[in-house]
Amino acid sequence: MNTTKPLTTKKYIAGIISNDRTVLGRAITLIESDIPDHIKRSREILKELLPRTGNSIRIGITGMPGAGKSTFIEEFGCRLTAKGHRVAVMAVDPSSSITRGSILGDKTRMERLGRDANAFIRPSPSRGILGGVARKTRETMLLFEAAGYDILIIETIGVGQNEITVRSMVDFILLMMIAGAGDELQGIKKGIIEIADAVVLNKADGDNKKKTLAAAQEYDRILHYLSPATDGWLTHALSCSAITGEGVDELWQVVERFKELTLASGAWEARRRQQARQWFAALIEEFLYRSFFGDPKIQRSLPSIEQKVLDGELSAIAAAESLLGKFKKPKKIL
Repeated sequence: MNTTKPLTTKKYIAGIISNDRTVLGRAITLIESDIPDHIKRSREILKELLPRTGNSIRIGITGMPGAGKSTFIEEFGCRLTAKGHRVAVMAVDPSSSITRGSILGDKTRMERLGRDANAFIRPSPSRGILGGVARKTRETMLLFEAAGYDILIIETIGVGQNEITVRSMVDFILLMMIAGAGDELQGIKKGIIEIADAVVLNKADGDNKKKTLAAAQEYDRILHYLSPATDGWLTHALSCSAITGEGVDELWQVVERFKELTLASGAWEARRRQQARQWFAALIEEFLYRSFFGDPKIQRSLPSIEQKVLDGELSAIAAAESLLGKFKKPKKIL
């Protein structure tokens, strides 16, 4: 039985602002909850904290499985905290197909970074959401910013056409690849390379170093023929080793240069405004989805109508129209 005493909205806000890690963790759990009371409370908290948000660099890191993303993030994060930064990592774990909960793998893989007082790692279940990011990642980012974390890192599940939702949440995307994993141009075929602000070939160490350097040069050549992911910025390919640390500092310099140039050109602010628009649209979609399937009439009618579709007695279009006709306009947000 959970005997933890509920916190008031004021205590949540005060705890987050003072970077009380326990309160921050509980606030993120509240954000991720689907319970109506929790949704209402989290909305109140975000409203009060909003003026304190938006002052971080948001970095998305994606790439093929086995590319060494977690190892890189740990090395990268430790170097950033050593420079005086505060780093929050949102590692989107694949959900358990049985419990729908997070497997929490990245929490155990990033032990060194997890012990760092200036870092916060938050594994979060993807719950099967397309885009490779948890449904409440946007809101969680705002909590971290309000708590004073100036670098946010989102690690997504993998690479594919459904893994690009992170583009609508971050300022800079780093695509991590490894040499010799098959067709070196596969990323281009999937389109994922077209959203990257930098491509890094990891594992440039030992016997693999020469091959990795050659692959990075080939990617860099190809990138010159593609449209840049960000106006006024030319995407480059680099190499690094998350094991030895070689090339990791150079990647941070690339991020810093990216921010400097895009702030000066206005591309940084334009992207943030576009992201706000996308978040707004996503919230409307979520509200309508919850309202529709939470409607008592829909819940009563859905099983029988669905069965008629399965039995071939009713077309999917007619079934959808029938359900929509029963849907009553919601009076308030859930």
